[in-house]
Amino acid sequence: MQHHDPQALAVGLLSVSRALVDGISAGVRARGFDDLRPAHGFAFARLAPDGASITQLAEHLDVTRQAAAQLVDELIVKGYVQRSRHPDDARARLITLTDRGWACTRAAEAATADAVRPWAAILGEQRLCALQDDLLRIAPHGPLRPTW
Repeated sequence: MQHHDPQALAVGLLSVSRALVDGISAGVRARGFDDLRPAHGFAFARLAPDGASITQLAEHLDVTRQAAAQLVDELIVKGYVQRSRHPDDARARLITLTDRGWACTRAAEAATADAVRPWAAILGEQRLCALQDDLLRIAPHGPLRPTW
């Protein structure tokens, strides 16, 4: 008879999450985007596809507006994002990905596929699909992508 161990489940999920972030980060660097940190990827996830204000980005990253603005300033200097007029709020600026930001996003998607590919060999395709379905049921909107 099996029973679940909440501590073991949490440690396993955190370990897999860390390995996934590390794998994606390494894959992004290997594809020529070596001036970014994983935190930038979490920002990119919120900025795609339609951009976000500093306030929205700060909420997504769970940081202060000042910290989000600092991150955006860094990404502007590196050429990954740009500021423009916000179409719905005259007081806010819309932060969107540049062509370089989109290229990095595509590199991250390819790196993600590379990082997850070995899981199918370990679990089998059917169990991997079931795991995906289960995780999406537990966190259907998750913290990484806004609801489209």
